Amino acid sequence: MTANLYGIPNCDTVRKARKWLTDNGIDHQFIDVRENTPPKSQIDHWVASLGAAKMVNKRSTTWKNLSNADRAEAESGDTTAGLLANPPVIKRPGVQDGGVLDVGFSVGAYTPYF
Repeated sequence: MTANLYGIPNCDTVRKARKWLTDNGIDHQFIDVRENTPPKSQIDHWVASLGAAKMVNKRSTTWKNLSNADRAEAESGDTTAGLLANPPVIKRPGVQDGGVLDVGFSVGAYTPYF
């Protein structure tokens, strides 16, 4: 099975995750969330599984440039709508492979999955 890795190509953490997967011979497909934003149903699943707080990337430049109303919506309103409207705010990298679903990257977190 091929793992799907979601993110934006210029993110350092995404680059580290992609390199680690490649270096460890793990078949994966990179999906740029700006170019190919996941459908609402998939983001709904991520938010339901991982929680809104874990899915919102508050360190992104996009987040910092959002209005207070848009930030409030993404944090405690309709998180999915906020993420669909602003895909770079999706915490990255996101990895999905069969039963595995996680965001962020660390070797320690990836090792048990792969």
